[in-house]
Amino acid sequence: QSVSSVFERELRRLISEERNHIAEFLVGGHSIKTIEEYREAVGKIAALDMVVELCDDAQKVVNKTL
Repeated sequence: QSVSSVFERELRRLISEERNHIAEFLVGGHSIKTIEEYREAVGKIAALDMVVELCDDAQKVVNKTL
């Protein structure tokens, strides 16, 4: 395996863990006290989802060039 494929897999794993961690806070409701905190958490989830989409797009480009 190349370093880049190991890096990508680890990055995706870390993103997934962070997304799940934030989602648990939202579902639990015990750590979100204001609408601003809620919006920030939802925004972070959306940003992490966007990063995964960009990784997918980058992988498609790489696959086309190989």
